[in-house]
Amino acid sequence: MNVQDILSAQVNEAVKNIFDVDLETVEFQPTRKDFEGDITLVTFPMLRQIKTSPVKLGEAIGQYLVENNKDISKFNVVQGFLNIVLADQFYLDFFGSMKDNTSFGKTPEGEQSIMVEYSSPNTNKPLHLGHVRNNLLGYSVAEILKASGKKVYKTQIINDRGIHICKSMLAWQRFGNDETPETSGLKGDKLVGNYYVKFDKAYKEEVSYLLAQGKTEEEAKAEAPILKDAQEMLRKWEAGDKEVVELWKTMNQWVYNGFEETYQKLGVDFDKNYYESDTYLLGKNVVAEGLEKEVFYRKDDGSVWIDLTADGLDEKIVLRSDGTAVYMTQDIGTAIQRVKDFHINGMVYTVGNEQDYHFKVLFLILKKLGYDWADNLYHLSYGMVDLPTGKMKSREGTVVDADDLIDEMNATARKISEELGKLDGYSAAEKDELYHIIGLGALKYYILKVDPRKRILFNPEESVDFQGNTGPFIQYTYARIQSILRKAEFDYSQPILAYNLNDKEKELIKQLQLYPETILLAAENHSPALIANYTYELVKVFNSFYQNVTILGTEDETEKKFRVQLSKAVGDVIKSSFELLGIQVPERM
Repeated sequence: MNVQDILSAQVNEAVKNIFDVDLETVEFQPTRKDFEGDITLVTFPMLRQIKTSPVKLGEAIGQYLVENNKDISKFNVVQGFLNIVLADQFYLDFFGSMKDNTSFGKTPEGEQSIMVEYSSPNTNKPLHLGHVRNNLLGYSVAEILKASGKKVYKTQIINDRGIHICKSMLAWQRFGNDETPETSGLKGDKLVGNYYVKFDKAYKEEVSYLLAQGKTEEEAKAEAPILKDAQEMLRKWEAGDKEVVELWKTMNQWVYNGFEETYQKLGVDFDKNYYESDTYLLGKNVVAEGLEKEVFYRKDDGSVWIDLTADGLDEKIVLRSDGTAVYMTQDIGTAIQRVKDFHINGMVYTVGNEQDYHFKVLFLILKKLGYDWADNLYHLSYGMVDLPTGKMKSREGTVVDADDLIDEMNATARKISEELGKLDGYSAAEKDELYHIIGLGALKYYILKVDPRKRILFNPEESVDFQGNTGPFIQYTYARIQSILRKAEFDYSQPILAYNLNDKEKELIKQLQLYPETILLAAENHSPALIANYTYELVKVFNSFYQNVTILGTEDETEKKFRVQLSKAVGDVIKSSFELLGIQVPERM
């Protein structure tokens, strides 16, 4: 129970005893910096029920709380605001209950289970900067939901079929000379991506040739022989042609091996992979059921639609006139299949904001089909990531590659760390590991500290700054705390039952108190940014404490033990919150 919940009950009790009124609402806010107090009760809303002045009301409630609650030491009333000062013992009791609790802030796993989908790449190219934001968001939201008490399954649906896959396959057949990841020394996803770019180059050359022959642009684009061959390859794949299917399996496996390497570098994982080649026929039977229920209707050409105009959307096709499925059909079928597979109560889809409309339609269709879990579907919509150099285009091979970005982050961390010169006594292997922890931490924090819906301009140099709201600044503070603990060569484990807190100590404990509710708020809003910015605030408060009080140098033994305990608790919460963001913390820096 947080402070507000406890005080709400006591304010209700006070008002009932003094005025014989049952309050409709109790409203608190943080106390303004220029007044004494830890939390402020706003009395104005109560005046609808209690006929008195706001100052008299505040005085009466304040007096009652001080007389009847040992946790409240004093109060003051400014106009209609009752500023409440909590006793040191209140903070000490809280600190004693959390300091050795390894799962502090986290809710035990309950009945509700949820699936979080993220990454979901195509198997014709490597993962890029956009995928990085997607993976970091999806993984972090899954961890935050888990910490809020949900059972969580992480998944991706791999887009492993379609014309774009055939383009890479055909280009490899034409230009590949039997090249493999082993013979080329390239990661499999990079190799296949190169052939996607080669297809595009060859296609453009053929289109130019046809234009020179007098074809219109539309004709040239449709009639280019290499595109027709790719379309024929897709038909063969759908018909189960043995040779085409074998090549498809081989090249996809190259890509999966490459993806796995990138996922390991990024520190993300999945409980189950779904493949579009398995799911693309799902949903057709649901369309038949929907026609019977009159959720869908059939047009004269045989295509099947749903009319959502009454819901402020438009008409949407769910089956083509030739009986083939569209993406919406597959997504309907896949959602239903996942609920059958995992008995989940809801799903989170981590997909860019260009698909906002698609998910509104999908969720509404599932609701109209009568699935009660459709109320627990959430589109974790996020904005683009740009680099200062401009936008990315994968077909032209100018994509910002995820592996290259991770390597660049490590190199940037190396450069800045060497300039700061703080790594004396580290072996080469220790340095490399530290550069990876700092570089990846910088990348993840920079992306996750921003509200998912906002577009990001990602600046690698800025993200590895050791000052300000950055991952390395927070990691450095954690390492500083570990250094304090290593130097504390005495037993500081015993609980301290009586102690006079100074302002800096109290402020730090107040910040620690906010951690559990921050996790719940971040889960409710599907926003790692709330965890990131909470951690930054905690670190700022700790650094102010560190600069203003003596920790190991104080003569008072109780003071010394308490301050080491407090430092350790802050370190534990930094580590815990950074785990929710998928970020490691180094013991030394």
